[in-house]
Amino acid sequence: MHYKLPLLFEPQTEGGYTVTSPLLPELITEGHRVEDALDNVRDALAAVIELYADTGRALPSNLIVSETGSLWAETVVAVP
Repeated sequence: MHYKLPLLFEPQTEGGYTVTSPLLPELITEGHRVEDALDNVRDALAAVIELYADTGRALPSNLIVSETGSLWAETVVAVP
């Protein structure tokens, strides 16, 4: 299943990033690098999906993109 959600990467003073999503306030994770934080988003999203299922809440309808097929993704890419 593919999901589309906005993510906010906030740099922390001690280093690393905290990641949240305005669409899913329960989603909170972190990582030392952006790549690490993004990897952790997958686990956090899986936990939030399970939480919604356990409590009988429906996920926001615009969160689910598709079960298969092509996917449009926007991301930030740093080039040295």
